[in-house]
Amino acid sequence: MIKKIYSFFLIVLVLVTSPFLIRYLLTNQKIAILNSIYFNFPGIITKNKKCPAYDTLLNQTLDDSFSVSIINNKGEIISSYNDEVPRLPASNQKLFSSAYVLSKYKLNNNLKTSLLKKNKNNYYLHGQGDPDLNYEHLIELISNIEENKIINFNIVEIDSKLYWPNGWTNTDKLYEYGSPITSLAIESNQNKYEDIYTLKNFIKNYLKNKFPNSKVYIDFFDSKKTFYLKDIKEINKIYSTPILSLLTLINSESHNFTAESLFKNASNTWNDNDYIKLKKWLKNKGLPVTSTYFADASGLSRKNKITTKLIVLFLDKMRYSKDFKAYQSSLAIMGIRGTLSKRFVNSELSGKFFGKTGTLSNAFALSGFLYKNEKPIIVSIIQNSNNLDKDKAFKLLRDVYYLRSC
Repeated sequence: MIKKIYSFFLIVLVLVTSPFLIRYLLTNQKIAILNSIYFNFPGIITKNKKCPAYDTLLNQTLDDSFSVSIINNKGEIISSYNDEVPRLPASNQKLFSSAYVLSKYKLNNNLKTSLLKKNKNNYYLHGQGDPDLNYEHLIELISNIEENKIINFNIVEIDSKLYWPNGWTNTDKLYEYGSPITSLAIESNQNKYEDIYTLKNFIKNYLKNKFPNSKVYIDFFDSKKTFYLKDIKEINKIYSTPILSLLTLINSESHNFTAESLFKNASNTWNDNDYIKLKKWLKNKGLPVTSTYFADASGLSRKNKITTKLIVLFLDKMRYSKDFKAYQSSLAIMGIRGTLSKRFVNSELSGKFFGKTGTLSNAFALSGFLYKNEKPIIVSIIQNSNNLDKDKAFKLLRDVYYLRSC
């Protein structure tokens, strides 16, 4: 009888203390497998904590054009301001899409551009949107094409209607940052005079000069029909830099083409501009995405709608990913690298904030990990206004750094 009572109380003790034990282990990230389970678990463990000093700072500093969310290293929301108002996030969108890419690839994986051959004289150039592809790479790829009376060369490419995600303005499309997203692009299509037709002419001229007695026919091949290429022999290939380097280009330098290209590869969506897979991925992790809308991977679309609450909850959950160190290393660093390299240089904040900026004509965003006493505070600030005040956002981040922890 005593044994049964003892066992009963032991079970009750375990049930009562388990949530606290789990929270302790998660907060301190003691067990790797538990961290991994939580990262993939369709739910979040968080709570609010009253921090009057932080609330006063936000309420006295900001107007209704701002949204702010702050979470401490224990996963507690310590302050917020309009944090559930859907905002235009600009390039803070890349925080989500780059993490999605990271979940689908190993850090040393690469994008591949291939030359395929069918029968004696049919060739197919197939790419994955390598942002660094250049003419030297093309020559390397096609240099081993063999002479034949007739050479049929096919460039595998997506429909031109899919070159830009929804919500990219016609003005954006005129600039390097709004270059078309194609699976074969010379240096990310940054030169608008070197499009897919320039690529076609370059290959045709190269082959004609090399084989003056051959008839060279060059055409485009619909990428929707790539199933036709599955059993075709690959005769040459080149690889991009590793995925980690490309992720750094996305987050640290905010490169739109690379963000879109990597997401399309990771989500297998080269032939559509639907970003529902990104939203579902976040939803499956228990994150609040009901009031959000995802129109691209880079944040250039004016149709994106995100809350700062979603950003900080997501970044907090990313801390439990096995690839978190790599993810954080891809971000810009205050006063040191990327889009934050010129802010707070040689100050106490230099090297203490790993984050992502985002700028459009009517939007500015600043989100990331602010390290105070070696512990991260996650901060997300978004302003949507015709009168942006970027300095106010950076001043707020500085004030949060110097504010006494609650």
